[in-house]
Amino acid sequence: MSKVNILHLIEGAKQAEGLTVIIDVFRAISLECYLYDMGVKEIRPIGSVEDAFVLHEKMPDSVLIGERNGKKCDGFDFGNSPSTVLPDAVKGKTILHTTSAGTQGIVNATKATEIITGSLVNAKAVAAYIKKKQPKVVSLVCMGNAGVRPAAEDELCAEYIKSLVAGTELPDFEHRVADLQRHGGEHFFDENRQEIYPKEDFFMCIKYDKFPFIIKIKKDEVGFVTQREYVL
Repeated sequence: MSKVNILHLIEGAKQAEGLTVIIDVFRAISLECYLYDMGVKEIRPIGSVEDAFVLHEKMPDSVLIGERNGKKCDGFDFGNSPSTVLPDAVKGKTILHTTSAGTQGIVNATKATEIITGSLVNAKAVAAYIKKKQPKVVSLVCMGNAGVRPAAEDELCAEYIKSLVAGTELPDFEHRVADLQRHGGEHFFDENRQEIYPKEDFFMCIKYDKFPFIIKIKKDEVGFVTQREYVL
């Protein structure tokens, strides 16, 4: 049996060891799953907005996607919203993705032996991959809000993955998912913030076990790059 540890925020990413799962339900990692489902070629997670622009100069056909404080970065093609990305604009493209939490976890997990990402939409696939690999240590890193404040949705996702790995049932799971609308996902239902947080994003991000694949993080001569791998 693997030892499964739940860690938190950017500091948790820095401490993560073994097979490390970077979790960001609202919205970065959920979005990346939807992007692969839309047919993107690859996704390159990037730490800073400046580095994203530099790489975009070298890859002019790439698509810039990302946010700071929830808002689409100035000069980017899309924000971090899965419901507003146009499939025809990203199909077959390289995506340059930078966010306040999810991609920060990737670049800070320097002690990990392997990095994958996780969210509710592919939690069962993540658990299946962990059980297949049988690593000694698993680090589930809840990235939270901007990587500095805990988020209920990420904590729930980590608990769910851990329960699936252990083969146990997580009590009241479906109720807790639905309850995120009032505790964790309230901003998606604020009429004054729909431009940044469309309510459609909430429902897309809580569709647990929708995708049968995981997203692996690799590194090449350019930087971090992700790879989809079907598990279920």
